[in-house]
Amino acid sequence: MSQKLDEQSKLRDKAARAPGESHASAAEPVRSRKPFYIALVTIVILLGGLAVFQLLVKPAMIKSFLSKAVPPPATVSAAKAETASWIGRIPSVGTLTPVTGIDVAFQVVGVVSRISFESGQEVAAGAELVRLDDSVEQADLASNEAALRQAELDLARQNDLARRAYASEATQQAAQAKRDSAAAAVLRVKSLIAQKLLKAPFAGRLGIRKVEVGQYVSAGMSLVTLQALDPIRVDFPVPEQELARLKIGQSVETTVDAFAGKVFKGEIQSLDARVSQDTRTLLVRALLHNPERQLLPGMYANVSVLLGDPKNVVTVPRTAVSYSLYGDSVYVVKPAAGTSSQTPGNPPPPASGGTAAAPPALVVERRFVRAGDARDDRVEIREGLNAGDLVVTSGQLKLQNGNRVLIDNSAPLNAPSERPRL
Repeated sequence: MSQKLDEQSKLRDKAARAPGESHASAAEPVRSRKPFYIALVTIVILLGGLAVFQLLVKPAMIKSFLSKAVPPPATVSAAKAETASWIGRIPSVGTLTPVTGIDVAFQVVGVVSRISFESGQEVAAGAELVRLDDSVEQADLASNEAALRQAELDLARQNDLARRAYASEATQQAAQAKRDSAAAAVLRVKSLIAQKLLKAPFAGRLGIRKVEVGQYVSAGMSLVTLQALDPIRVDFPVPEQELARLKIGQSVETTVDAFAGKVFKGEIQSLDARVSQDTRTLLVRALLHNPERQLLPGMYANVSVLLGDPKNVVTVPRTAVSYSLYGDSVYVVKPAAGTSSQTPGNPPPPASGGTAAAPPALVVERRFVRAGDARDDRVEIREGLNAGDLVVTSGQLKLQNGNRVLIDNSAPLNAPSERPRL
């Protein structure tokens, strides 16, 4: 009996241990995957933290650093806007033309027998220039003059006979016609001889000679040019917008590259009757005084039409204005916010200790302006600037609105002696 009880207790113990052993065997795989999940969560946390740092924290740090970092002031040169008395002008470019200018040529053909001028010579009206060989015409003239004298004698005889009633009226009329025909023949030959002598039709300056003695010339062949140089004309276009400000007799000033610094004065002589459809400009002709005959036809000229009396305008150096498609602008130097209102560019007086105080903090303000006429090295500013304003004249390429600057005029940007031409 006791033996059976022992067997039953063993069976119960075995049955009681069997479920525990199966639970332990199921939990072993779960415990083996736990480190993997821990590592995965750790990696996700690290990656998320890195992303937050790169996308949020790092940009904020850089922005904060840049906002606190103050760049050093840019060194520029500057000058004050000044008031000047200018006469209003309409600028243009034109070409000089002679009042009277021709190519001297013969109406007839022939061989040159005499040349009575030199290249570049000043001649008076009616001066002999070139003569062609007219020996044949001179012989014809002598023959025709002899025939004329005979015709005149015959006419005189017939008139005498007609008075005495010994000759008919028809005979007298025939003699008169013969005499007139002989006179016409003489005039014709004289005209041919005159055509073989070339004279200056007006006073002026001759050009380069293009003919030599013994040369055969044809009708219309240019032998030399003759130009009347004082006065001389200049033709130039003016935009149609300026038409209302133009009138006959208005003063004109002209300069040419050949005589730098010299101004030739004149007045408007005539205005064209129409505006060009291609350029929308009006052709204007002015008459210039040229007593020294320095201006020559064909020269390029800079023309300015003067408008009224002088007016006070604000001007700045040419280098101060920046031109762009969005408008013309200048950089104006002003004291930085919170600093003294001392005039920019003038250093403060030395301190009581004898050492110079630090220069005031300066900033630039980009200001759009309306530029006007330009003369020499200065430009008129019609709007956007006041006299006395300090403007940057060099170093604008490294500036932006609000930048700090340091003025150094020890080496200013000077305009070249001769500006480049387009």
